[in-house]
Formats: sequence, C-alpha cells, structure tokens
Amino acid sequence: MGPSCLTAKRLLGLSLKLLASLLVRRISLLYLLEESETIRRSRRALQASLNFAKMSIRKLRGSSTEKSLSEQEQLAKINDVRKILGPIADKLPVLCSDASISRYLRARNWNTKKAAKMLKNTLKWRLEFKPEKIRWEDIAKEAETGKVYRANYLDKKGRTVLIFRPGFQNTSDIRGQIRHLVYCMENATTTLNPDQDQMVWLIDFQGWTMSCISVKAARETAHILQNHYPERLGVGILYNPPKVFESFWTLVKPFIEPKTSKKVRFVYSNGPQSQKLMEELFDMDKLDCAFGGRNSAGFNHEAYAQWMREDDKKKFDMMNCGSSSPLPSTMSESQSSETLTPSGISVASDEDDSSSGDEKTLNLENIDEKTQGLPLSCEDVAVSEAEDVAVSEAVDVGKELNKGELA
Repeated sequence: MGPSCLTAKRLLGLSLKLLASLLVRRISLLYLLEESETIRRSRRALQASLNFAKMSIRKLRGSSTEKSLSEQEQLAKINDVRKILGPIADKLPVLCSDASISRYLRARNWNTKKAAKMLKNTLKWRLEFKPEKIRWEDIAKEAETGKVYRANYLDKKGRTVLIFRPGFQNTSDIRGQIRHLVYCMENATTTLNPDQDQMVWLIDFQGWTMSCISVKAARETAHILQNHYPERLGVGILYNPPKVFESFWTLVKPFIEPKTSKKVRFVYSNGPQSQKLMEELFDMDKLDCAFGGRNSAGFNHEAYAQWMREDDKKKFDMMNCGSSSPLPSTMSESQSSETLTPSGISVASDEDDSSSGDEKTLNLENIDEKTQGLPLSCEDVAVSEAEDVAVSEAVDVGKELNKGELA
C-alpha cells in the first residue's frame, strides 16, 4: 500500500474522530439545553406554588402594616398580655417583664392574644429545652470552627455582634447545632446594653455552597429565632453571598416576616455603597478583615473558649446565689420551693404547712382558655407547612441551579 493511501486513511480516521467528537458535543449540548428547560419548567411551577402559598400566608397573618401606638397605649397592651398570662407573669418576672412582653407584642403587631400565645409557647419551649442551663462544655465541639460566635466588639450603636460563618459547618448533628445556636443567642442577650434589646448579625459566606444547607436545620433555626427570640435582630449583614444564594433568598423571602426581611442587607466587598454602610455601622479598626475591616486577629478558639467559660461562671454564680440572672431564664435554681415542668409551674401550697404535697399549679395550658376564638393554632400549622414546603423546594431548585453554574 502506497504512502498516498496511508495518508488518505489517516485523514479519514482523523475526520471520523473529529466527526464523532462533534456529535458527542452536539448531544451534550442538546442534553444541557433539555436540562435547562426542565429546570426552567420546575422554577415556573415552583414560583406558581410559592405565589399561592404567599397569598395564603398573607391572609392568615393579616395586615403587615405596623401599628404606631403611644406610650400609654403600649403600656395598656403590655398589661393586657400580663392579665392573659395570669400568675405565671409574676413567677417568671424576667421573661414577662415589660420589655420582654413589648418585643412579643411588636412581633405580633400589638395583637395581645397573639402575643400572649407566642410568649406562652416560648415559656413552654424554655421549660423543655432549658437553654439557660447549656454550658460551654456542652457545645465546645460545635464551636471549634467558629461557625457562630460573639464578636469582642460592638457596633457604633452599642449593639452586640454575632458572627455566622455557615461555610464552616463541622458536624452533622442537628440537635447539637441548634443547642450551639441557642447558647450563642443566650450569651449574646446577656451582653446587650440596658438601653438595647437588639443585636447585629454578620454572616460571612466564605466557603458556603448550597450543599451546606440542611432543610431540617434551616427550618428549626428559623423557627427558634423568629418565635423564641422575637425582635432581637437590629440588622443582618449578608457579606459576599454567591449568586445562587440570591436566588434562594428570593424564593424564601416571602415566608419570612416582612419586618425581619427588611433588616437584611446584601453587602459586597467590591461595592462602594457596601463599604459606606459598613463604615457607618462599625469601627473599621475593630471590624474583622473578613468583613472589610482592619482587625486581622480572626477567630481564636482557645481564647474564645476561655471567654465563654468565664461568662458561664458569672451566670451560674448569680443563679446559685439567688440573684437575678442576667439571662432571660425561666427561674433561678435557688427557688427550690417551686418545680418547673413542661406543662406548668407547680407552687408549694402555703395554706397548710402540715399538708404533704398539696400544690397549686400554674398551668401554661390555661392561657389557651383566654385566647379561645382565635384560630392561632390553625394559623401556625398552615404557615409552618407552607414554609416547610417552600424551604425544601427552594433548596432543591437552588442545588440544581448550583449544578448548572458549576457545569
């Protein structure tokens, strides 16, 4: 066979390989286009269901226009809630203080029955979860990477700063993650100045992807923060969030309380307006470099652990000596004449000292009788179910979009 024939065969072979390669690319392109169309259809279907759920939630929640009340009107509302709570308000003075009740009223747009119901649910949650008894040693493993921690500086308004780094997740134990979050929230509330009842959240998206999201953990986190720590957020800074998170936020935002979502700010390190906002909020010499500041110290686990142990000691020393705990805890441990149970607070009877075990019970369930006529439990279930579906579907779509971007 001559050289010319060999050359022709080689050329034919190369041509066939090139053609095969082009066909593979063409098929891959068609497949990707088909996948993109599937995602687009899924997004349209999801958006339709979200719009329907959003309208339903608006109807259930009622008007979102915040009421403006005079100081006297606010005090009257606070007293109304205290009357609904009954003797429990006297037994839990910290959680049922004017400032505390006011936060629950603001969260429920000054509706006394809804605020009383919300506060009652918090009391039951605290009796069961016992957040005030969580110690550093209980959550030390969760805290190793600094995924949530309290900053050692305040913002310019004197508010406590909590830093969240969701990309630094180091465990898969959801209960442990929630206990860690609650510990940080409890610790942060103790450091609030007397004239402050809100804090700042700094959320750093370094290393974050959609795969970091656990639907169950996200749902539980949102539930606890919105229902048991209402009106604690002053401003939330989302620092350098990826584009895929913006899509996720758009889907989830309708299911967050409007007054809460308005406090959230998207901040980017390369944006002049973002830099201006950070300078207005923080002393840049104290702010971490991760957020555009000039403090390069970063998170030091050992130093932070020592700091938290000292805070724990102060807290438990005050509780053990019978002093008023700085935490919004249920009750000082020294009040041994009273027994805390999830269903209520049993108080030893003082009518007959010789009686053996006669008790008066201040049952949290009694509050329900005073809020009859308000279909709040149905509302809570409907809203919760819609939120669960929205978060779950938003995460699924977000992950698909994330795959598309990575491809």
